[in-house]
Amino acid sequence: MQFIYVCRHCRSYLGRVDHGRVDETRLGFTSLTAEEQADIITYNSDEDVAYVKTICDYCQEAIEAHPELVLLENPLQ
Repeated sequence: MQFIYVCRHCRSYLGRVDHGRVDETRLGFTSLTAEEQADIITYNSDEDVAYVKTICDYCQEAIEAHPELVLLENPLQ
């Protein structure tokens, strides 16, 4: 399985990790609650891929400069 990281705001591709190199425990996913996992990780068993939502540097800086953006559903689209 591959873990593909994408920005939750702008949906930019940020990178990937192949399951053979690391497992969910080492990635820290097992320390998340079930709700957090459901919010952050989307599994696609047909493609054997897990999409992990995170935030890119650009979006992080924009939200830090303008915190009101987090109130919008898609702040940086």
